[in-house]
Amino acid sequence: MFPLNLPPKKKIKKNKGDPFWHPQALVPAGNIFHHKPGAPYSYWDSLEGHLTFESGIAGNPWTTSGRNFGQYYDDRANTVTINQIMGSLFHPVEDVGHGYGIGFTLETLYGSDARFDPTAGIASDAIHSVYQWIPTQAHLDVKFPWLFKRGIDTQIGLMYGQLDSEGTPALARPFYTVNYATDYISPFETVGVSSTLHITRTMDILLDIDAGDSVTFGRYGNNKRPKGYFGLLWNDLLDGRLDFHIIGRFGPEGNNGPTYRSGPWTSAGVGPIANDKMQYNGDFLLRYRINNKTRVALNGTFLLDDLTNEDAFGFTSYLAYDINPLLTFNARAEVFRDNNGGAIVEYVGPTSYTRYLINRPYPYYAAPPTTYGELTAGVTYKPEFINKRIKGYGKFFLRPEIRIDKSLNGTRPFNKAAIPTAANNYDPIVRDGTNNMLWFSCDAVWAY
Repeated sequence: MFPLNLPPKKKIKKNKGDPFWHPQALVPAGNIFHHKPGAPYSYWDSLEGHLTFESGIAGNPWTTSGRNFGQYYDDRANTVTINQIMGSLFHPVEDVGHGYGIGFTLETLYGSDARFDPTAGIASDAIHSVYQWIPTQAHLDVKFPWLFKRGIDTQIGLMYGQLDSEGTPALARPFYTVNYATDYISPFETVGVSSTLHITRTMDILLDIDAGDSVTFGRYGNNKRPKGYFGLLWNDLLDGRLDFHIIGRFGPEGNNGPTYRSGPWTSAGVGPIANDKMQYNGDFLLRYRINNKTRVALNGTFLLDDLTNEDAFGFTSYLAYDINPLLTFNARAEVFRDNNGGAIVEYVGPTSYTRYLINRPYPYYAAPPTTYGELTAGVTYKPEFINKRIKGYGKFFLRPEIRIDKSLNGTRPFNKAAIPTAANNYDPIVRDGTNNMLWFSCDAVWAY
C-alpha cells in the first residue's frame, strides 16, 4: 500500500528498571474503553473501533456504455455512489506473558465496492443489489517468541491479499480510482495462515498457506490444492526512509468444478485439470521518503497462469508531495500489458464477479490483447473548516482527480460495451470503442 501520510517514527524509551514499566505500555490506548488512572490494567483497554464512509463520482461524459472500462470499484460512470461504509474492531498484538502476544481484527464493508471484494462462502451471496455487504477481515493475530530475537507474527483467518500497492480501504490508496495491477492481477482476499518471521531488525520473511484468491473450502473453494506466498521484506532502511519487498505467490487458482452454461455465458469450471495447472504472481514494491514533504514509490506486478494462458504485468510509479499540512498532491503513472486479453475484464451486473467465483455462468466483456497506459493526478484536501468542527470524531478528506487511460498498441477498448448476439457470433470483445478514456473523479471520505 502507498499511504497518504507517513508520520515521523516515534521512539519509546524502555526503562525496565522502572517498577511501573510494563510491555503493555508500548500498546496505544484504545478509543472504546478508557483506562482510569490507578485502576488495574485490562486487556480490553487497547480495543479500537474505526468507521470509514466513502462516497464519490467517476465522471466520464464520453462513455456510451455507462461504464469506465478497466475498473472494479469505480466502474459506474457519472453516478454518485456510496462506495464504502467500513467498520472495524481492532486490538493490537499485546503481551500475555512469556513473550507471547495476542490481538485480532474484525472488519466489514457495505457499499458498491463490496461487489468486487467478496470471499466465496463468507456472506458472498447475502445481497444481490449494487450495494452489498461483506466481511473483509476476521483474523486472530499471535506473536510467538520462537527462533528469532524478534519472534514470529502470525495471522489466522480472513485477510487481505499481500501483493497490493493500493489497498481496498479508501485511505489505503492515494486516489479514488485504482491502478490496473491492483484491480486485476493481485489477490483481493485469502483465508489461511500467514506468518512473518522477523529475521533481523530490518529484514522479514513472509510465509503463507491459504485456500485461494477470494475463495474458502469445499464447494466454495476453487480446487483441492493449497496456495501461498513467499516473500522477503526490508523495512526502515536508510534511517527509516526506505522500505521494499519482493513477494511471490504460487498455486493453482482454476476452478475444478464442471462447466455450466446459460445462453452465451459459461462458468469458470474446467474440471480436474484445474488441480494441477499453476498460477504464478510476483510483486516488487519500493517506497522511499525523499524528505518530510516528498515520497515516491515504484511497484511491479506480474501474473502467469498455466491454465488460462493469462500473461499480464504492470509497472506503476507514485509521487506524493505535501503542499501544506492540509493539501497533498498525488501523481500516478502506469503501464500495464495484458498479453492475451484475459486479464482486464468488465463484469456485467452486480453479482457477476461473485458468480465467477462460485462457478456459475457470468456475463462480461473484455478487450483484445492491449498495452494500457494511465496517468492520474489529484490532491488530498483536509478542509480545516470542517475538521475543526468534528475534532475528536475523525477527519474529513476530499480527493478530486483527473485521469487519462490510453491503449498504447492501437486497440479501442474504452467507452463502449460488447453485447454478444448471434449476429456477431456471441463475441464479448470490444473492438470499436475509443483508444483513450479521459475522466474526472472525486470522492469524499470521513474516517474515524
